[in-house]
Formats: sequence, structure tokens, C-alpha cells
Amino acid sequence: MTTLATPRAGRHAAGTAAALALPAAATLLALMNYTAPMATLTETAHGLGAGPTGRIWLMSSISLGLAAALLATGSLADDHGRRRVFAIGAAALAASSVACAVAPGTGLFVAGRIVQGVASAALLATGLGIIAAAFPPGPRRAHATGVWGAMLGLGIALGPIASAELTSAAGWRAWYWVAAVASAVLGAVAVRTLGESRSERPRGLDLPGLVTMSLGVAALVAAITWGRAGWTRPGVLALLGAAAVLLAAFTAVEARRTEPMLDLGLFRRPAFLLSVSGALVTGLAVIGIMSYLATVMTLVLGLSPVVSALVLAIWSGLSFVAALQARRLPARLPAGRLLGAGLALSAAGEFAMLGLAPDSHWWRLVPGLVVSGVGSGLANAMLARLAVESVPADRASMGSGANNTARYVGASIGVAVVGAIATGSGDGPSALAHGTDVAMLVSAVVALAGAALAAAIRER
Repeated sequence: MTTLATPRAGRHAAGTAAALALPAAATLLALMNYTAPMATLTETAHGLGAGPTGRIWLMSSISLGLAAALLATGSLADDHGRRRVFAIGAAALAASSVACAVAPGTGLFVAGRIVQGVASAALLATGLGIIAAAFPPGPRRAHATGVWGAMLGLGIALGPIASAELTSAAGWRAWYWVAAVASAVLGAVAVRTLGESRSERPRGLDLPGLVTMSLGVAALVAAITWGRAGWTRPGVLALLGAAAVLLAAFTAVEARRTEPMLDLGLFRRPAFLLSVSGALVTGLAVIGIMSYLATVMTLVLGLSPVVSALVLAIWSGLSFVAALQARRLPARLPAGRLLGAGLALSAAGEFAMLGLAPDSHWWRLVPGLVVSGVGSGLANAMLARLAVESVPADRASMGSGANNTARYVGASIGVAVVGAIATGSGDGPSALAHGTDVAMLVSAVVALAGAALAAAIRER
């Protein structure tokens, strides 16, 4: 059972509003920061003197910290206080944003982005846990998780646009100063307005599970990121081997503990299986290709980074709107079926975008972006609901951490696979267009397979 500190008389409504507004704002900020380099990579790389391999790490380093820390921070929040971990995450995001803003070279910037990922993990995992503690199951929770899911789409839409505009006005470092201030304000407001919530029966620190899981996922994401510069490098193979050993050790540790960080028995729950598998497919088949699409529009269609970000905002903006409206769907419709419908719409939108060529107009992509955006929003809303409702009430942040770990590991793999396929035939506009077409087709097929899987898993 989850306990929630009782607010003073007359402040219950304000406390409930804060329990939605602050996690939503934190998710918006985290996703804006996650996608900010998409529109400013050239300026950032030039300012830091980064080479081709450095550019890969500039874009992907935040994913390493994010994926590695989501489950750990969610579990710690359930046991030691969600507001506490949320506030620590906000402070860490502020400090790491300052490090990125003042970084003289690639090394410090990449380190700062990794810490930003860990801090963002704390905000994302605890945010859904705070919402679950404040809103009991029913229409109000469905609305609250829909709002949280909508922030994913809005953050992806606004991040590249905001960073591009700030870069034009004051240089690429400006975004990181803005993120630092916003994070500091967010943490201060959280300490003053949020009630504390935690499990009534803390499980204690599962140090072996925490270490093996975090290091295993970190090694896997690092291997995927570095592998984009050459999959047969000894370092990449060593990281893949280390990831396999560590994740196997994590499974063995959790199977033997009486109070594990992640109860492996949860995978026998259809709703939990839907939450994790749906998030993994979303990362693989949706985030992967969409993260690459803005770059393709610049290199193939000749659009500026700002215009490319605005075109991509058709998809992410509609994702925001669709997630907000998901609460209006009949309550009798199972979340798993709606998740499958969202993935099917994402696949249909990707099929509609096939046929990109150097002489295409950007309008050619709009129908597919519209359909895929609606599907992505519906899927995000259902994944947020499943994340907290598929686990015991006192493990809501852990459920969010598991869900989002799958999402961002999938996204890391998706980006790497899309990049490899898209550039496999060369880096000229025609070759890149053909490669992107193949990558889009593969993504659509994976999304369709995910929709079929979601339809096959029956919730109980």
C-alpha cells in the first residue's frame, strides 16, 4: 500500500493539482532536453570540436544515463519517498545542465548529458508514481496519466524548436542555461507543494540488483551507441559481452531475493507484459525512425533544421493532442487493445511515408505524420496507464521505471538500426532517401507486429 502525507486543511485540491502539474512539467522538460540536440547538432559539434564519433555521443549519451537509471530510481522512490527522489532529480538536472553549458570540450559535455539522463530518469519514474499515489484508479487517474503521456509528445515537439531558436539568438549553450534554471525552479516548487508518498512496507536496498541492472543496461546502451561507428570493434564486443553477463546476473539475483527490486513474477501478469513489450516496440519502431526523420529532411529535402523540426512537430504535436483526448474513450475498452490500436496507427502512418525522394516536397510526409502522431499519442496514454496499474499500488514508480527502461532501450536500438539501414547504401541524397525508405518499412513492420502482440495478450 502507498501512503501519502495528509495536506493541511484547505490545501487538498492544491496538493492534488501539484501532483499532476509538477510531474507533467518535469516530463515536458525532460523530453525537451532529450530532443534538444536534434536541431543544433552541427553548431554543438563545431563549438566542442567533436569529430564523427563524438557527434554520435553528443546525440546519444543521455540515453545511456536514462535507460540505466529508470528502474533503480523508480524502486528507490517507492521505498524512500517519491517527492525526495523527484527533488533530487531536479537538482541533478540543474547541475548537469550547467556542466553542459560551460563544457569546453566533448568529454565534459558527454559526461553532463549522461548525468542529465540519470536525473531525467528520476523525474520520469517518480512522476508517474506521484500521480498514482494522488489519483485512485478510475476516470481521474485515466485523465492524469493521459496528461502525463501527452507531455512526451509535446516535449519531443518543442525541444528541437526551442533549442534551435535559442541557438539562433544566443548560441547553442543557451538551451542548457534555460534547462538549468527551469530544473532548479521545478525542484524548489516540488519541495514546497508536493506531499510525500512511499510504500508502507519498504523493501530495503537491493544493492546487487541495482548494480547489476544499472551497469548491464548501461553497457548495452553504450555498445549500441558506439556500435554505430563499427559493430566489430573489440570495445563494442566487450561491452555487449559485459551487458549479457550483468543482465544474466541481475536475473539470477532477483530470482533468489525475497524482496527483489524487480519481482520477476510480474512478467506473468498480462498487463505488465503489455506495459513492457509495448514500450519496447514503441522505442524500436516509432521513436527510432522519428528521431532520424528530421536529419533526413535536412539532408534529403534540403530543409533547414528549424523547418525540419516544425514539420516533425506535426507528428509530435498530434501525439500530444491524441494523448490528452484518450480519456474520452469508453472505459470498457481495455488499455491493451487501445495500445494495439495506437501501434497499428503508427505502422499505417509509417507505411504512408514510404517513397521519400530528393525531389519530394515536405507535404508528401504530412498524411503519414498525422496518422502516426495520433497512434503515438494513443499508445503513450495507454502505456502510462499500464505502467502504474500493472504493478502493486506501492510499486508504481518501479512500474514506471520498468516501462520507461524498455522504451528508451528500444529507442537506442531503434536509432542505431535505423541509422545503419539508412546509411547502408551511401550518404548521398538519393542513397540516403532509399535507405530511409527501407528503415521506414522495417519500422512499420515491427510496429504492426507489436500491435498484433498487444491484441494477442489478454489482460486479466
